[in-house]
Amino acid sequence: MVKKALAAFLCTVTAASALYSCGKHLEVDDASSYNKTSSSSDEGSQTDTDTLWHLDNGVINIDRFADRSVPDIDKENSPVKNFTSPKEGDTVIIMKLKGYDGEIKIRLFPEYAEKGVENFVGLAEKGYYDGLIFHRIIQDFMIQGGDPTGTGTGGDSIWGGTFDGGADTNVIHAAGAVAYANSGSTDTDRSQFYIVTGSLYPEEQFANGAPEDVKKVYSAAGGAPWLDGGYTVFGQVYQGLDIVFSAQDILTEKMVSGAPATAEDRPVEELAIEYLKVGKYEGEELKWFIADYK
Repeated sequence: MVKKALAAFLCTVTAASALYSCGKHLEVDDASSYNKTSSSSDEGSQTDTDTLWHLDNGVINIDRFADRSVPDIDKENSPVKNFTSPKEGDTVIIMKLKGYDGEIKIRLFPEYAEKGVENFVGLAEKGYYDGLIFHRIIQDFMIQGGDPTGTGTGGDSIWGGTFDGGADTNVIHAAGAVAYANSGSTDTDRSQFYIVTGSLYPEEQFANGAPEDVKKVYSAAGGAPWLDGGYTVFGQVYQGLDIVFSAQDILTEKMVSGAPATAEDRPVEELAIEYLKVGKYEGEELKWFIADYK
């Protein structure tokens, strides 16, 4: 399945090669307790060219996500903690992408990913991410960046090298989740990160025993449930999710070339971070779901 193969692309590659190797973690079935049955959109490699476009200042297009909705959960009391409100004065991340108006704001989860948040905040305070590109973009999956080499092979933590950010079950790969790429396990986290856009997964596709709110989130708002348990989720976009969803539709080398196996998921036109800085939550509106932007 295409979705299973895509797990390989979330690796922070340690060798400068056209082949991305993640060892046993390529077996996505081992990464989550949920049923990984694919939806109809998972099969095949054809892309509707009407959804592809070139980067143009201020252009945000989320028209094709009309099927996404707000999940019927109690956000503050749900076992899914991605959408709990930050408190005024809490540390947040503010990111601006070149070529887009507006900012992307990220709520952080130090209570569930302490070292992951410490690393990201520390790097942001140093200006580490300013000017870096999103080197890998996969439609209906995620956008990935944070590599100073721009190749998918580099990056270091605030401590140098790798660290273990863990994987807390309270925060999941819902659309808008921010997590670290790794090369097979969370103890290989570095600086590379991705923001999930994902697909919709009907509730009946989940195995018995999956929490009801987890099923509601993935079936209404979308995400990538087959990554849960294998990657460190440390944040959630609460403003600017429309920018992320629009950015994932930028043309990539693979889209242009007809998706041969050797093609890259690198954007044809550079998608760069103008700045990524540390800020404070000041009570601004929380827009967790792409349906909030319609």
